[in-house]
Amino acid sequence: MKHASLFLAAAMATIPLLCLAASPYAGEQLRSIKSLSQQETADYLSGKGMGFAKAAELNGYPGPGHVLELADRLALSPAQKAKTEEVFDKMQRRARELGSRLVEEEKRLDESFASKTASRQSVATSVNSIATMQGEIRATHLQAHLAQNAILSPAQKAEYWRLRGYADADSPHHHRR
Repeated sequence: MKHASLFLAAAMATIPLLCLAASPYAGEQLRSIKSLSQQETADYLSGKGMGFAKAAELNGYPGPGHVLELADRLALSPAQKAKTEEVFDKMQRRARELGSRLVEEEKRLDESFASKTASRQSVATSVNSIATMQGEIRATHLQAHLAQNAILSPAQKAEYWRLRGYADADSPHHHRR
C-alpha cells in the first residue's frame, strides 16, 4: 500500500508539468515569416502544386508536370508534349507570380504583428488578400489539370493513373477510365 501511495503522489506531481508542455509552434518564432515554413515559401515562389489540385489529380485529371515526368512511359506524341509544355509553362508563370505576391502579403502581415501595428482592418485586408491569392493559385493548378486532360487519350490517362499508383482493384475511378 505504501508503494501505491508513493506512486500516486509521484503521478500527481507530474500533472502540472504536463500542462507546461511546449507549444507545437516552438521554434517557429525564429522564422522570417512566422506563418510560412521555408519549404512553403520556396514552394509558393517556385509555383509548386502543394496539393492544390488534388480534386483534379485524384479524380483522373492528370497534372502537366507529372505528365512531362512520365512523357516517355505515356508515349506522348511530339504535339502532345509541346501542348503539355505550354500548359505547364503557363501554369508555372501564373503560380509563381501569385506565389510571390502571397509571400509578400504574408510578410507584411507578419511585420504588422511584429511591429505591434496590426489592426482589425489591416488584418482583414491582409487575410482577404492572402485567401484570394491562395484561391487563384489553386484555380491555376486545377485549370492546368483540365487543360492537360484534353490533351491525353483515354489509354494515356489510364496509364497515367496506373503509373501514379492510383490503379487498384477497389478504386472507383479506375473503372471509369
